[in-house]
Amino acid sequence: MTDSVPGLGRRREAREEALAVLYEAAVASSTVESILDGRTVEFDDYAIAMALGVDAARESIESLISRNLKSWRIGRMAVVDRVIASMATWELTERADVPTGVILSEAVELATQYSGEDSPKFLNGLLRAVSDEARGD
Repeated sequence: MTDSVPGLGRRREAREEALAVLYEAAVASSTVESILDGRTVEFDDYAIAMALGVDAARESIESLISRNLKSWRIGRMAVVDRVIASMATWELTERADVPTGVILSEAVELATQYSGEDSPKFLNGLLRAVSDEARGD
């Protein structure tokens, strides 16, 4: 039943899959397509769409994130934080069907699980500013 609510159930797993692909591409200086092609497990369609979407819109996503960083540069962000912020920014700009609160909550949850102690708070503040610009929230 949770699959009918955007952001819960299968979508959460899809976000984790997309995070793994995008992180691997970033640290291996590889392309998302080559990472996806090299996988032996089947990925969720939403994960694939997100990974390819973030990759295709990287320049505009990073520009939007950079505009909303306070006294910080995107290049100084931890790779996992940059990937999570990029994924959430893609959802904010490309997926109007997913509520802003779900996107922010999922990003904070991913940061809590996969990043440093200060990352959830940092990403929450950053993504609130991004959502204000992207969606007028």
